Amino acid sequence: MTRVTRFAPSPTGPLHLGHAYSAWVAAERAGAGRFLLRIEDIDRARCRPEWEAQIFDDLDFLGLDWPRPVMRQSDRLPAYRAALGQLAARGVLYPCRCTRADIRAAMSAPQEGAVGPDGLVYPGTCRARPMSDARPDDALRLNMRAALALAGPLCFIENGPLHPGQHRPDPDWMIARVGDVVLARRDMGTSYHLSVVVDDAAQGITEVTRGADLFDATAIHALLQALLELPRPTYWHHELIRDEQGKRLAKRDDARAIACYRADGASAQDIRAMLSL
Repeated sequence: MTRVTRFAPSPTGPLHLGHAYSAWVAAERAGAGRFLLRIEDIDRARCRPEWEAQIFDDLDFLGLDWPRPVMRQSDRLPAYRAALGQLAARGVLYPCRCTRADIRAAMSAPQEGAVGPDGLVYPGTCRARPMSDARPDDALRLNMRAALALAGPLCFIENGPLHPGQHRPDPDWMIARVGDVVLARRDMGTSYHLSVVVDDAAQGITEVTRGADLFDATAIHALLQALLELPRPTYWHHELIRDEQGKRLAKRDDARAIACYRADGASAQDIRAMLSL
């Protein structure tokens, strides 16, 4: 089977050394297969066309090539709505009107406040609300317990060196430490978890390559793949590029932006050497 990988940045700031590493890993894992670029621009409040143009320019500078035109998540809202419709029909979605302040207040209560791969674990305040009560400005959450009961045992295969082998997410851990994740944010109509699963299937991705910080989120994605009856890719979670203090790089680290190294005269090979590639 031909291996298909992807690099999926968000145009919310400049690409940094960590992005260069991730893109190169994905391209090299593709080998003689296909390396795809996807623009994850569902956060319309933060995404900018100039950052998208910079992504193309930087990746071209790094010597990468990919099929055109690229997939953009902003063009795929109907696909996400269809997936949400499938999940609603299976009875595992509910509308939520809790604000961030409401959730923070609930997290301060005794026995609450667990933090997992999707952040603070939602306490289930709106869980009893039916979809028939949904309003356009509601978020849509996955009823984790109901979803797990419907999907049955989960598994995914990790090919990377950090956590190699077959993994079977523990349902009790997912209920207690992941909780009822948001699948459609009120200001986006979707979420990272939903869109990444739907898009990977649409692009025929056979191996998802991404940073180790997303390893625990893979359990959520395996669950959504089961519920939506989508193909299951394998995974390669690579190590993160960190600064001198051991903190992983973020887009606010402009000093480590690829564009800054380019302006200082660095070549793509120089950047590969910095990353020990």
